[in-house]
Amino acid sequence: MNRIWSSLRRQCDDEFAVRGLTSRPDWPVFAIRLDGEFQRLAELFWALYGSRPDFALQLVRLVEETFVAYERRDPTFRNRDDQMPPESGWFASSSQIGAVAYVDRFAGSLEGMIDRIPYLKELGVTFLHLMPFFRSPERHNDGGYAVSSYRDTNPALGSMEDLEALAHALAAAGIVLAADFVFNHTSDEHEWAKAARSGDLEYDDFYLVFPDRAEVDAFQNHLRDIFPEVRSGSFTWSEDMQAWVWTTFHSYQWDLNYGNPAVFCAMANEMLLLANRGISVLRLDAVAFIWKQSGTSCENLPEAHTIIKAFQSIARLACPSMLFLSEAIVHPDDIAAYIGLRECQLSYNPLLMAELWEASATREVRLLSLSLAKRHRLPAGCAWINYVRCHDDIGWTFADEDAAELGINGHDHRAFLNDFYMGTFPGSFSRGVSFQYNPANGDRRICGSAASLAGIERARLEGARLEGARLEGARLEGARLEGDSEDLDTAVQRVLLLYGIAFSVGGIPLLYMGDELGVTNDYSYESDPAESADSRWVHRPRWSDELATQRHDAKTVAGRLHSGMARMAKIRAANPVFGSQGLVVVDPGHHSVLAFHKQDTGKSLTVLGNFSDHAVRLDQQTVSLLLHGVRGINLLDGCLVMPDEDLPLEPCAMFWILS
Repeated sequence: MNRIWSSLRRQCDDEFAVRGLTSRPDWPVFAIRLDGEFQRLAELFWALYGSRPDFALQLVRLVEETFVAYERRDPTFRNRDDQMPPESGWFASSSQIGAVAYVDRFAGSLEGMIDRIPYLKELGVTFLHLMPFFRSPERHNDGGYAVSSYRDTNPALGSMEDLEALAHALAAAGIVLAADFVFNHTSDEHEWAKAARSGDLEYDDFYLVFPDRAEVDAFQNHLRDIFPEVRSGSFTWSEDMQAWVWTTFHSYQWDLNYGNPAVFCAMANEMLLLANRGISVLRLDAVAFIWKQSGTSCENLPEAHTIIKAFQSIARLACPSMLFLSEAIVHPDDIAAYIGLRECQLSYNPLLMAELWEASATREVRLLSLSLAKRHRLPAGCAWINYVRCHDDIGWTFADEDAAELGINGHDHRAFLNDFYMGTFPGSFSRGVSFQYNPANGDRRICGSAASLAGIERARLEGARLEGARLEGARLEGARLEGDSEDLDTAVQRVLLLYGIAFSVGGIPLLYMGDELGVTNDYSYESDPAESADSRWVHRPRWSDELATQRHDAKTVAGRLHSGMARMAKIRAANPVFGSQGLVVVDPGHHSVLAFHKQDTGKSLTVLGNFSDHAVRLDQQTVSLLLHGVRGINLLDGCLVMPDEDLPLEPCAMFWILS
């Protein structure tokens, strides 16, 4: 087989010479990379398109466009390629702290983001993910995930030149820039979709188009509805084309046809253009859905992995410091399958997020402990992105088999969690909002800010004798409501506990901007026609000057949360043990207390988290076992923890004990 690839390489080299590539100044360096990467790329491309007669021609075109992207790469970014390849593992350092925000809601514009850099540095941020900033339709845009052009920004946010300026400013401040690569679909207003609608057969083949309803039904019988409150089915009728178009998500988001190599080449080109604008990390949106095959669920198919690996191979040629971040809200086993040094080096950790909220609702850590012990380990050179909240809903993605192992019925438990976080379950502290209820199977997801889900909003309402009232904006951020109520104190500690676990399990912790100030749900979306059908807007906060000012006041919720998170970031950065991916879950003898050990360079870290609303006391024997008979220092308050004394844990308290 190697002889075949060598022969193909010689044919390609001949074609490169004919096209004049080999005589260009940057070719020698590129050729060295190609020597190491060609066979891998060719094998992946062959697995996808080897049956096509134009396979070799498409491969030559792909490599040529990749070389052109390398030629155009800024010297600053080339230097980063040399210093920060994926194998360097820079992202595993304890100094890494992530943040994610919408440009317009956090800073107004790309230029305004530069002014927010000092604020980000207060929180120790070194990794910034900006939500989609591409040009998209004004109304039907799915929060920016319906892209009309990957080469233009939303004009309201600025220009691509502004994006480049921001990337350079962030790099100078030691912050890596991440962005979304929405590569499963485009907006129906993208120029490719417009060309397809106009009858251009070349671009008709960029999408999955079916004139025959019987063929549509054959696929649909195996597919699930992603947004059941909005629409049923995964296909949309186009009057212009007199055919059905595959639309997994919204009817205005047309799925791309990766069975066509021209689509792969076109999207690889878009990826490289983003890399050359200064993007260091690409969040691969909706990775599970990118390949379709009749008779299957069209999720997590082997070809989806091949496509990502092929994109990674292209990146190794033109922008080798580029990292991929997978976004897959699927079964934990399927999530893990996307993670690898030559696929996605980083992955969102939806399982941790869901089970942190699960433990908060049940006041038990059984499921969280089991998952950490069973599913947290990753391949060498890879890392989790650990988050508490994000722009999206909460789906209860724990594995049913894990729940069954603990005697928990997965379906019934999800129903309980939904009731709890909508605030309808007795004793709930949450004020969440339902998202995409499906009456056919009872499936539902939850929306809400961390502060509202953790009890801050409800505690304020009750403390102000405003039960059941929904004040305009529901922010309630004035100091007059920052009383000393026990419920409010516990809710604040709960937010810090959840983030504290995300900061300490290993990987990059991700701050969803607004959580550090205790921003509660914003119900104004209900009166906005462009947002009212999507309850996720309830937790997509706008910057508040009032709350930002309050971060300096330790008596306010904003002050307590901001200072708590800044302190955790500082402690984490100063102690390399937090960067260790490995952990060992231990039993502290109490169903509400999570406990795990981490080790690095002779240091041992014991993390304890009390998920109960009540104080818990660990007896001396348990403490001695947890600390291996050695005293330690709680890094969060500087106090000694002795192995021969009981250890009291206040409601939602957390300990980082270094010994």
